[in-house]
Amino acid sequence: MAYHGAPEGWWQAFVSATPARTCKLAVTRKDGSPHVAPVWVDLDRGAGPGGEDVIVFMTSANTIKGKSILRDGRVAMCFDDDRPPFAFVTIAGTATTTTDPNELLEWGTRIGGRYMGSDKAEAYGRRNAVPPEMVVRVIPDRVVAKVDVAGFG
Repeated sequence: MAYHGAPEGWWQAFVSATPARTCKLAVTRKDGSPHVAPVWVDLDRGAGPGGEDVIVFMTSANTIKGKSILRDGRVAMCFDDDRPPFAFVTIAGTATTTTDPNELLEWGTRIGGRYMGSDKAEAYGRRNAVPPEMVVRVIPDRVVAKVDVAGFG
């Protein structure tokens, strides 16, 4: 059985779809062992240095995720649709961070609203716009997007 490649632009729509899916973020611990954790994300279209779409999330600099990103910057991400006929996108990329207060508030509000609803967006933004939180931007180096994984579509 062969997976079916997704059409052009599919992964961006999949990542930014409503209702929002959590992303499974993979990083490496200091000892080299793997670590995977869910994160809330949003897509910043065309925001990369070459006009690439960038995946944005927030995390504390004190978490395993944050420490790994500050140490190395390489990450892997997975989004999936666990309903038949199944679909997924995996992304390997390089992460950069900022602790700019305006960006923390902007992205905390935007991401909080995406997952918890517009009525709670401002509260999530304010809660997450403080140290040691940081905004993380992932520029995809490699994207694998597959649809109709079950092969019946």
